Amino acid sequence: MALHCRSSTLLWMPTLNRPLISLITTSGGRQPVRLFTQSQHRRFTDDARLAKRIQIYQSRSSNPYVNLSVEHYLLQHSHPDSTVLFLYKNRPCVVIGRNQNPWLEVNLALLREGLSGSPIDLVRRRSGGGTVFHDSGNVNWSVICPPAAFDRNKHAEMVVRAVQPLLQPGLRVRVNERHDIVMDVTPEGKTFKVSGSAYKLTRLRSLHHGTCLLSSPNLGHISRLLRSPAEPYIKARGVESVRSPVRNVGIANTSDFTDAVITEFCKMYDHHESEMVEVDDSGVETEKIRNGVNELMSPDWIYGQTPQFTFSTHPTEDDPRERPPLPADLPSNFRTEMVVRHGQIQSASVSGLSFVIDPDDPDFIPGDYPPDDIHNGRFTLDADVLGGLLVGRKIYGGDGVYDWRRALVLAGGEFTSSNGTIEPADNVGTFLNTMLGIQPKDP
Repeated sequence: MALHCRSSTLLWMPTLNRPLISLITTSGGRQPVRLFTQSQHRRFTDDARLAKRIQIYQSRSSNPYVNLSVEHYLLQHSHPDSTVLFLYKNRPCVVIGRNQNPWLEVNLALLREGLSGSPIDLVRRRSGGGTVFHDSGNVNWSVICPPAAFDRNKHAEMVVRAVQPLLQPGLRVRVNERHDIVMDVTPEGKTFKVSGSAYKLTRLRSLHHGTCLLSSPNLGHISRLLRSPAEPYIKARGVESVRSPVRNVGIANTSDFTDAVITEFCKMYDHHESEMVEVDDSGVETEKIRNGVNELMSPDWIYGQTPQFTFSTHPTEDDPRERPPLPADLPSNFRTEMVVRHGQIQSASVSGLSFVIDPDDPDFIPGDYPPDDIHNGRFTLDADVLGGLLVGRKIYGGDGVYDWRRALVLAGGEFTSSNGTIEPADNVGTFLNTMLGIQPKDP
């Protein structure tokens, strides 16, 4: 039996005065069909509350903050007995799990540089799981259903059934023991991850969402973006990603994938005709979605939700791992250890730095310095005293230590090199920026 899924557009474009055009999907293919004018549209938020057993939504937005906020709205406000499919693509972004550490999971310096001059967003989603990369060649699928119907493999298998007929000979997709979708490449005898999953369960609803690498043009950059140079120096609480080799499944037209997933979804739930509602950026006009977008974009959410971690340049009792050699332009006696919780420094010890006092400098870091230690305007602080100046400060944005090089230089920082000469602390700040800095580079 042919499945008929027709499409309508949301009333999320109040500035448009012309009739809106959408697509109707039938067994005969896609044809542009003039629907109805703006005044006849109902709102997406009204659809979500309807007691429809099956609901299908597809986003035209590429904004990851909007799409994840729409998804969260559907989780919270769709009818508790309904099953919802939501499909969307995002512009280039790195998405970390709810309990992950961006300083550990992501190369933040590369993230600042972007891809071919285009920025890459950093997003912390509300569900658990590991870190993933999104772009226009990656389609995200999400299924929301009653908790009693939740199963970690059920909807991943649905995507497998949708993808397999679209693949070239010699390729086979399946769900592995970690509930990821992997592709076996017979000619090479290798297996690659093509889709990862994450979940969120509430009392009334369950969410299973995943990615699918179809034809990402940025595949070669993913491993570098998701490998932090600070990883050897960080001991973290929270969830760490499990790294796997990835590959595109080779579906150039993402619409082929979304159509196939919708078809399998309708088959699974024995639904022979279902309206597909389209979503766009104007969804932020809905207050709860707008609030969700603002929260996801907030540095206090992206960085401030990070579980406690310790950054240390040398082995410690709690973390005896050997560390990589520090850059040669750092003093041989430089070392630091910081405990950071929710992006705020809880304790710190910094040694190997001396400082120059300039009482007239308004940017000088305040503190009580022992007068007897000051000689010709220079002084060396005990490591714990210097670290104490950092305690309570955030390591991201606002009034936090977001540019370590600037912070140390403005504070009058210097270090004494192995040959006894005094050098500026610029190199130390540059190293810490590479490890922990999150702000754009200086022009």
